[in-house]
Amino acid sequence: MVRMTRRSWSIPLAVLFGALLILVLPAAPASAHALLERTAPVAGSVVDQMPGEITLTFTEPVRIVADKIRVTAPDGSRADTGKPVARDAELVIPIKPGGPKGTYLVSYRVISADSHPVSGGYSFSYGQVSAVPSTGDAGADVKTDALVKNAMSVARFIGFAGLVLLVGPALVLFALWPRRLSARDPGRVALTGAGLLAFSAVLELYLQIPYTSGTTLFDVSSTATREVLGTPFGAAHLIRLAVAIAAAVLLRPLIAGRAGKIDQTLLIILGVVGLATWPISGHPSASPVPTLTVVADVAHLASMAVWLGGLVMLFAFLLRRADTRELTAIVPVWSGWALLAITVLVLAGTAQALVEIGTIDALTGTTYGRLVMVKVALLAVVLGVAAYSRSITNRRFTPAPDESSDEPADSSDEPADSWDAPAEPADRVRLRRAVMIEVLIAVVVLGFTSVLVQTSPARSAQAGDNAATGPFSTTVTTNLVKLEVDVSPGRVGPNTVHLYALKPDGSGPQSVAEWKATAALPAKGIEPIVLPTLTITPDHATGSVTLTPAGTWELKFTVRVDDLNQTTIAVQVPIRG
Repeated sequence: MVRMTRRSWSIPLAVLFGALLILVLPAAPASAHALLERTAPVAGSVVDQMPGEITLTFTEPVRIVADKIRVTAPDGSRADTGKPVARDAELVIPIKPGGPKGTYLVSYRVISADSHPVSGGYSFSYGQVSAVPSTGDAGADVKTDALVKNAMSVARFIGFAGLVLLVGPALVLFALWPRRLSARDPGRVALTGAGLLAFSAVLELYLQIPYTSGTTLFDVSSTATREVLGTPFGAAHLIRLAVAIAAAVLLRPLIAGRAGKIDQTLLIILGVVGLATWPISGHPSASPVPTLTVVADVAHLASMAVWLGGLVMLFAFLLRRADTRELTAIVPVWSGWALLAITVLVLAGTAQALVEIGTIDALTGTTYGRLVMVKVALLAVVLGVAAYSRSITNRRFTPAPDESSDEPADSSDEPADSWDAPAEPADRVRLRRAVMIEVLIAVVVLGFTSVLVQTSPARSAQAGDNAATGPFSTTVTTNLVKLEVDVSPGRVGPNTVHLYALKPDGSGPQSVAEWKATAALPAKGIEPIVLPTLTITPDHATGSVTLTPAGTWELKFTVRVDDLNQTTIAVQVPIRG
């Protein structure tokens, strides 16, 4: 058996270590792929009547996480009934009647359509403003454990590696493997791929439980487990596990050279079903055009697995064991397959990028977009190396016209010399090295792909940034006045505040005798500062204030409607950098 030297293994191991290092680097803090569009009551508002329910509207359908949605009353007790309802993109939280006056805290953790958790919270006040209550350790607004999130990326990397080692070797064994050579070693590679795929499916299923509930790696409950298994994510991974087990069973007759047409057909069907489990449990299923992105993702994964898995077979076995006549028949065919796979890979990836990114600003201004640019740059290097390999193939291994009728795959010639033999042709050595570089860089690309799966798509991240940094507007109703507050541009620096007063029932303008306003940022220790106001009309006032640093500022407005009656309204205004 041909053995690689210790020095030969050092480079692949170093690149693999680098790819895994990429996976454990701190990721962007935002992985929320569904965005909170609006709330009722409005964040920071003061209502004069306690609503019977609270409604949160998201940008895409969401699912409930058990016991992670709650409303906390000013006295610290739970104000919700504990029976929230998800209606497509709306989350409705019923409220207990007769709650005390003061500030209420709404906290939530839900699952977006692409299986990623979304958590957050906001406050509103009933009757009067008070201190924001604490949810305690059992609150819903918890962050995803960093170890769980990074472990999920590693699990996805293992799944991609298993897919590559299963699909590529199985295809080569089925269509290109010389019959005179033993298929035992490449068969082991394919079986290893099936094992990695099964292990990854189980590991991702387990990690999804704490990932969904926001707990630590080993804090897993039976209730949370049942919830995950009942989701599209759980169903997709159970199917993937079954596909991996069935593929391992069907591979054995293929390795032994006894596979019939039924076995081959079943393997193809299993391959399609298994590939489809990735997009239906991830970003593609939640895109604006799910049919396009799901099909594109299946094509992307299939072409990646065929190309990279075939390269592994070419480097590890065929270029070391097949003789020149066999390679003359095999390599040109494989080169054509690789060219087709690369074409599909690029076209499918482009279609996905256009949907998930959409604009130049999203490409350059988001973590997802920057990761895509790095991935494309690495892929460009791989394609350059692939072009070099193809030139060697066309020059060295293309059969002459009068040799086209030969069948080298059945040749009984002795195999070519080993890797280190001095008599080996220089072109074969160069081709081996080029293929090795392709494989190693592609491993790093797989690492970036694993991180991309865990990162908020550029379209979502940019939409969230735009929403968070856009002008702020809210309406607050008291027993004296309905006040509309507009703050623009809602970013660090000078901001303009417009105040519009209406009668409490909204039937018409409400004249205001005097306006007073202050701005404070308690979280950063900034005490209330006076916000000068200028009366434009009896019901309209404006003012300017510099809000820095970023954070949730508390703006308070004292509205005096006559000599005896006035009210103070507090509004929480998010200011982004």
